[in-house]
Amino acid sequence: MPTATDKPHPLSTELARLFAAGAEEQRRAGYADTVREILQQPQTWRDTAALLAAPAAAAVLSQALISRPEHIVLTGSGSSVHAGECLAAVLQAALRIPCRAIPAGDLLTHLRGTLAAGRGLIVSIARSGDSPESAAVVDSILASAPACTHLVVTCNANGRLATRYRDEPRVRVLLLDARTNDRSLVMTSSFTNMLLAGGALAQSDARAYATNSALAADIAQSILSRHADALAMIARKNFSNAVYLASGPGLGAARESALKMLEMSGGAVATMAETFLGLRHGPMSALNRPSLVVAFLSAHENVRDYEYDLLRELERKQLGLARVIVGEAIPAGLVGSGDLAIDLPGLNTLGDTQRHAVDVVVGQLLAFFRCLHLGQKPDAPSAGVLTRVVEEFAIHPAGDAR
Repeated sequence: MPTATDKPHPLSTELARLFAAGAEEQRRAGYADTVREILQQPQTWRDTAALLAAPAAAAVLSQALISRPEHIVLTGSGSSVHAGECLAAVLQAALRIPCRAIPAGDLLTHLRGTLAAGRGLIVSIARSGDSPESAAVVDSILASAPACTHLVVTCNANGRLATRYRDEPRVRVLLLDARTNDRSLVMTSSFTNMLLAGGALAQSDARAYATNSALAADIAQSILSRHADALAMIARKNFSNAVYLASGPGLGAARESALKMLEMSGGAVATMAETFLGLRHGPMSALNRPSLVVAFLSAHENVRDYEYDLLRELERKQLGLARVIVGEAIPAGLVGSGDLAIDLPGLNTLGDTQRHAVDVVVGQLLAFFRCLHLGQKPDAPSAGVLTRVVEEFAIHPAGDAR
């Protein structure tokens, strides 16, 4: 198995320093899996795009839509549902049918009140496919909504979601490369690759999607090579909470980035994700303390105008300890002396799915470096609290909850 010492591309000084340690030292320090999985993303994105264009995967994707679903539900737990949040509006715009991201837990406890009637496509997104609610939700919908079909997007060939329904014609499985089945407790390359796989449902041109994914991979590599040192410096600042801002489907990327910081800091950093416009309606009060603000700018000029206004308001009110602003052609006037601009040429030409994958890489690095700064182990933060796969819990009979 490759180790974190395999580095096919130039790395920032900070990452190169971590790689200078041998494999055993990386293990003892508790970051070997996480750093490898973050850094493998550019190559795995290219590989996932090639897989999606191959006949077997292309057939799974086309068959998922052949029944002409009346609505789509994207479901999962934790990071997986954040991928669905990134995808719902993108798929709805492309396919012109209602699409919603619904946590698997909500479907498990309140199926009748959350699942729309009619012929639906249920897209279950899961790294391992072994979380207790994952298969329970599919079982419940198969029994109570027989008109629905299912697409499983997973990284684990041996998980329950990948193996349990082999004889069920209403369930199809899109299996990603085994490298994306992250060993670390936190999801990094699994998240972004499942995001790219789900986005392929909206694409009619696999070659164009692969080209766009390759450009996203190049941009992500530039973050790892050119911006990681500055992100590490920001991660060492004295902030007690972090607020992640985005607009539209980018909120899913903001929520995923916030979760990464919460998980990898072992809860030491309180986090929140909000839209730029939503921040004014109460959540801005969270910035009245030493806070890190991470702003993922939109590709759309009219949306960015609102985002710029909000960032200028924060500066005028002197809210936030430091800001990380991610976008392309970021106006110099938005960036204060203690702020960091991650200016990424070509970012605005990406599709929304690839763009949000790039945004999340920034969130992953911030959380990774913060974890190390706090003396914790990124591969297994919150020892004794969290597990890589949620522990088994009882699945109770369905009631009449709405």
